[in-house]
Amino acid sequence: ALCPGAEFGEARRWPAEHYAKVAELKIRAGWQVWLFGSKNDHPGGEDLRMRLIPGLREECTNLSGATSLAEAIDLLSCAGAVVSNDSGLMHVAAALNRPLVAVYGSTSPQFTPPLAEQVEIVRLDLDCSPCFERTCRFGHYNCLRELKPRPVIEALDRLVADPVEVE
Repeated sequence: ALCPGAEFGEARRWPAEHYAKVAELKIRAGWQVWLFGSKNDHPGGEDLRMRLIPGLREECTNLSGATSLAEAIDLLSCAGAVVSNDSGLMHVAAALNRPLVAVYGSTSPQFTPPLAEQVEIVRLDLDCSPCFERTCRFGHYNCLRELKPRPVIEALDRLVADPVEVE
């Protein structure tokens, strides 16, 4: 399960192209990928899906805005693993004790940690973060853009024994 949205704003959203790389590698390893979020996250989920080549795209289902919260919780409980921004769904995945990779940008895991046993936190320790802002005061969002897929995939592989080769 991928949870690429965040109601708080862009400063909590890891880029779609990075999520797409995670999706691509897991699909190539035989996984199915589900995207979760609100109705507002649906276009971002479609952007993520469209970054996948045909053949892989069909293994990625955008459920953003298509489920109630109760249905999303039920489906997340079935997920083999979850990658999420610091968001409400990250806390839901933690409460369900799903293997979870939590991606932090403008926020801090010291203030809003996922409370679970199977968690890997991935973040860059930039001088400007955590800033706790909805928009980047410098306009670059480097706390998320410069956080490449490799450390997220490696964290996921540590949680779930299915290592994938990362370019």
